[in-house]
Amino acid sequence: MNCAPADLEAMLMIRHFELALLDLFARGELGGTTHTCLGQEYVPVALTPLLGPRDHVFSNHRGHGHYLARFGDPHGLLAEIMGREGAICGGVGGSQHIRREGYLSTGVQGESLPLAAGSALHLKRTSPGALACAYIGDGTWGQGAVYETLNIAALWKLPLLVVVEHNGIAQSTPASAHLAGDIAGRAAAFGVRHVTVGSLEVGEIRQALEPLVAEVRLGEPLVAEFVTHRRGPHSKGDDTRDPADVARIPDWHARHAASGGFEAMDRAARELIAAVVAEVSARPPARREEA
Repeated sequence: MNCAPADLEAMLMIRHFELALLDLFARGELGGTTHTCLGQEYVPVALTPLLGPRDHVFSNHRGHGHYLARFGDPHGLLAEIMGREGAICGGVGGSQHIRREGYLSTGVQGESLPLAAGSALHLKRTSPGALACAYIGDGTWGQGAVYETLNIAALWKLPLLVVVEHNGIAQSTPASAHLAGDIAGRAAAFGVRHVTVGSLEVGEIRQALEPLVAEVRLGEPLVAEFVTHRRGPHSKGDDTRDPADVARIPDWHARHAASGGFEAMDRAARELIAAVVAEVSARPPARREEA
């Protein structure tokens, strides 16, 4: 498998960050909940070089990988989730609600799309060539805000990139039980371009999407639907699927395991996150005025 070392390092860092969160929850060291992107790490890693500093990114409840791919900041994110000093949002946003320059995540299904459309309109008027990118899942297509946004994006020719991480399951409901028709047809109903991304190879994905993203910047909205897989539970432990079925899910990690230098890179990422966990866990609680 051909993958640039920096891309593989980023995916491994995200993988071990998510595994560390599940371990912290299992040990009772984290409260609340969290939604990991295990199996989907390659999606934001593939997209991040196509997004510039002027672009705005809107994430969702399963957004740790989106944040880490964009900022490379496991210390700040873990501090936010643990409510420790140095937290991105003073420890009040937790796992799902993060705000940083040009970046916003929310745990409310469908909430990010109208915000992304408004941001895209602002960028079109004030920063030509910049775009708004919104990550959603297949389950979010049950929200009316999705269709209102596509309607406005098409009518006003907004620089809006909608990235659908279609992992085939909404919490515990398979897509076949909640999604009539398909996403391509729904985008077509509004005259919005759609592309299906089935590859797990970062370089291949990036090469295919680069010219399409360039057209988004000119006011041609795009729905990029990734056929991906959620290898972990919906949140920290509620997976109703047969473990044997989960074990058969394609995984980029396994595909790269035989690559030269992979074992050393995987170990380095695991050790990096272990050090992050140890350092952040020793910090005092975040002060409210940090928010």
